[in-house]
Amino acid sequence: MQDQEGVLAWVSERLAVAMRQAEDLILRDYVVSAASQINAGGGSNGDNPTNLGVSDFSLVATTLDTNNAYKFMSGIEGMDRFGTGPVRSAYFMLSSTELQSDFDALVGSGFLSTWNYPTNASALPSEYGSVYNIRILTSSEAPVARAASLLSSDVYYNTVLGKQALTHINQDGYSMNLIYRDPYYSGMLAQNATLAVKFAQAQAITQDTAIRNLLSTRSSSLGV
Repeated sequence: MQDQEGVLAWVSERLAVAMRQAEDLILRDYVVSAASQINAGGGSNGDNPTNLGVSDFSLVATTLDTNNAYKFMSGIEGMDRFGTGPVRSAYFMLSSTELQSDFDALVGSGFLSTWNYPTNASALPSEYGSVYNIRILTSSEAPVARAASLLSSDVYYNTVLGKQALTHINQDGYSMNLIYRDPYYSGMLAQNATLAVKFAQAQAITQDTAIRNLLSTRSSSLGV
């Protein structure tokens, strides 16, 4: 009985994680379809959009600043520590993990790895680094449109946003329901059980001027 309860608890926990991941994917797809876009043009690969250049980060941050978007993070003051540098107050950008080598190529040209923050106490687990007023979070679930560029390269949706850009709405009393029916046996036709989760939610862009999808390609092919 204890083993069965332990398995049920583990499966329920995994269902809860799966539900939150599903919510993230729904929100991701909504943002891709609804938020305004800026094509990267500061890169050097000759595509449209280009790979990300530091001028693209500056442009999208300037756009959000001009639109009076609120930044998520305050700056980090410089410290007397070898190889580190100060971090500006910043918006968040969600990017694909496939772009991490492109960010590394910008070291010395504006990109600062989380390893080189004066302190990484405020860095999120998925944070890869920062460029000017943008702190970059990477995820394998970030949106990618395959072979969608002018030269048939993959196009990456790098979502940059301020605090007031998005909201997540749960219906009252319906944020998550776990459905469970015990397994039972009373004949060959009654050997079933149910364990599932259901939820109802809505997403909304509360201020379109505080969010932009910065579209880009890669500077090199992905080595996978």
